[in-house]
Amino acid sequence: MEISLISIGNSKGIRLPKTILEKYNIQDSIELILEKGYIILKPKTSARKGWDKAFKKMHENGDDKPLMNDVFEDENFEEWT
Repeated sequence: MEISLISIGNSKGIRLPKTILEKYNIQDSIELILEKGYIILKPKTSARKGWDKAFKKMHENGDDKPLMNDVFEDENFEEWT
């Protein structure tokens, strides 16, 4: 696919067709990778996308309880003072 460059102030840019934006779920930003003579445009995804819903579901199911105590029974805090 050939895409023309467009002027944006003193810079140049590209326009991505709506079909490409939808197909690759491109929202607000993309990652630009420069590699061995190529420019790669990659959809930028949030590293923790969907975690909020997953944590809410875990809480509703009671799956967010600690697996072990945060203090061991035989710990001696006096040796740290």
